[in-house]
Amino acid sequence: MARRRKREEHDNRDRWLISYADFVTLLFAFFVVMYAISSVNEEKYKTFSSSLNTAFTTQPSAPPAGVMVNQQEQMLGTLVDRRTALLGEQQRKIQERMKNLTSGLSQVMAPLINQRAVSINQTKRGVVVDISASTLFGTGEAVLQQGAREVLREVAVVLSKEELSIEVEGHSDDVPIATAQFPSNWELSSARASSVARLLIDNGVPAKHLAVVGLAENQPVAPNDSAENRAKNRRVAILIMSPDAERGANIED
Repeated sequence: MARRRKREEHDNRDRWLISYADFVTLLFAFFVVMYAISSVNEEKYKTFSSSLNTAFTTQPSAPPAGVMVNQQEQMLGTLVDRRTALLGEQQRKIQERMKNLTSGLSQVMAPLINQRAVSINQTKRGVVVDISASTLFGTGEAVLQQGAREVLREVAVVLSKEELSIEVEGHSDDVPIATAQFPSNWELSSARASSVARLLIDNGVPAKHLAVVGLAENQPVAPNDSAENRAKNRRVAILIMSPDAERGANIED
């Protein structure tokens, strides 16, 4: 059989148009993008840029100096008012406490107060109980008499309820004493104060709260120009110190 003759293929010479059209399309797209980028809203860009600069560079605004000074003065005034009120309340409580102490001592020592053998006074330092030496001791002696012991025991009951410092002071007149036991008024006044302090300790007053001082004739309450005045100067003073006076003494130390 005769072989079939191959179909003759036609050469397509217009294929370049497809590539050209694709190129033109891409080129058009490129110019469109370029145009879009070049037409950014300049005003919006400036506003955005300015906002960023403000946010990152501007410090928080501070109130005017005058306002700050007024605020500080108000705060200081408030603190001062609170402290003043607190100190006033503390002072009121201390005064009330010392007043109650004075009242309690006056009750237990009422008979001796009526006989003018004891005086009780409230001072800046505290409550002072002055007891005549003739009520407590015999002449030239430092041993407590029995009647004085009973009164001092009641005083100890009152003082044992207080956590306050107590000074027991011995005083004499200016008449010299010279015995084997007491070479001078210093020894006599110290021994008498010690006798009172020992009795207070034996009846419940903590020893750590007590101090004993012998002052001889150096702090009289009256001139030593008569028998009556010298009798006033011969005494034992019990000083129950106010918390204020005690705090002040600690600060000075």
